[in-house]
Amino acid sequence: VMCGSAVTLVDEEGLQLANGIKVAARLKVWAAGIRAPVFLASLGNLKTNRINQLEVSETLQTTQDPNIFAFGDCAACPNGHSGTNVPPRAQAAHQQAHFLAQAITRRIEGRPLPSFTYRDYGSLVSLSREGAVGTLMGNLMGSFKVEGWLARMFYISLYRMHQRSLFGTRRVVARMLADVLGRSTEPRLKLH
Repeated sequence: VMCGSAVTLVDEEGLQLANGIKVAARLKVWAAGIRAPVFLASLGNLKTNRINQLEVSETLQTTQDPNIFAFGDCAACPNGHSGTNVPPRAQAAHQQAHFLAQAITRRIEGRPLPSFTYRDYGSLVSLSREGAVGTLMGNLMGSFKVEGWLARMFYISLYRMHQRSLFGTRRVVARMLADVLGRSTEPRLKLH
């Protein structure tokens, strides 16, 4: 582990670091973190943080202009009274999108806006078709770790819920059927 070492070049032979060190590697995994698009820092007089996220209030309105809303990875949204921001994750963006759909309607009607409250339901990581790992959080049982087949089922369920919110129930059912039918005709192992 080499913390604070900027990578300047990645090629088939390995990595080149800013300090001149070459790291030979056939397999590379890039984990660079999250950074909002650079252009956000040049949008008028809107305030951004060190990773280019627009600073917003708990109503998801930018701190400089209440007529501009931001959510997801591009918004530095306060996470209640914790002193931290809502994490830039798909789960947060999904919750913020639902919140904004209602908040903008309220704004148009001239009613006051509620504050966004983030709820962390845990994290799941897919490990291909073989399984998944993660931590689930709930009000009744606290948090617990899941792995293997059960975690994979939770992951698929979450994935389908996201698809449903984007495409609607009919399209998701059609996609599920297509996936099942397509999988039965694919070989388990492809040799090229």
